[in-house]
Amino acid sequence: MAADGEGVGLFRTEFLFMDRDAIPTEDEQFEAYQQAALTLKGKGLIIRTLDIGGDKEIPYLGLEKEENPFMGFRAIRYCLKNKDMFKSQIKAILRASAFGDVRIMFPLITAVEELREGKALVEECKAELKEAGVDFNDDIPVGVMTETAASGVIADLLAKEADFFSIGTNDLTGYTMAADRGNSDVAYLYSPFQPSVLRMIKSIIENGRAADIPVGMCGEAAADPKMIPLLISFGLTEFSVSAPSVLKVRGTIAKWTKDEADKVADKVMRMTTEAEVLEYLDSVV
Repeated sequence: MAADGEGVGLFRTEFLFMDRDAIPTEDEQFEAYQQAALTLKGKGLIIRTLDIGGDKEIPYLGLEKEENPFMGFRAIRYCLKNKDMFKSQIKAILRASAFGDVRIMFPLITAVEELREGKALVEECKAELKEAGVDFNDDIPVGVMTETAASGVIADLLAKEADFFSIGTNDLTGYTMAADRGNSDVAYLYSPFQPSVLRMIKSIIENGRAADIPVGMCGEAAADPKMIPLLISFGLTEFSVSAPSVLKVRGTIAKWTKDEADKVADKVMRMTTEAEVLEYLDSVV
């Protein structure tokens, strides 16, 4: 709010589960979500459901050690197998939706079935809250964090059943390039300016817009001045960046017209290597 942001594009609920020895109760979660909604005074609040696993360890949840945790039992996969815990979180979010413009976002979606199962649980929770006489927004938007190559490839299918997309560029880059940014031997591959990643981003945005749903972007790329003209051209609806970056990103966006951005993007999308892309963007940004 101090940085004049127009909302919160990614509320990371995993922090409520960390640095403690038990799952936060529904009431504890509700209080945190309600406080955020009230603080925003009607501005949008996208709450991502629990995204654990990978590099986020929470010992009391009893996740078994995996050889490849980033491709394992994490995020929406864990939540759909632990329905009581998941429903407690969904109910807390629904209750908070009575106090502001709250939206639900599922992480690591790779199949339409996962989105459908998550949405079905939201409907179950709505029915139980109605029976208990609890207020909530019955039309709460439910969206998808498109951060896997699978979600990018089926973005047209997901767009028919999601209320919005948010592109998670950090994971999308890693999964598309099959490169761990923490591994110095392959870090050279980890770049959102790789032609494959740019094509994936463009496809997700175009499929979302074709279905008339908003498409945002979370991740470091949304604040990169070199990426911004491409995102403008592709038709990105919302930029989700860290609070200190809000005014700077807004200023960068204001420097570009759509026609100018389209000319840059047209050239970039015909290039074949990351080096070509960055050399060109450095010359025009």
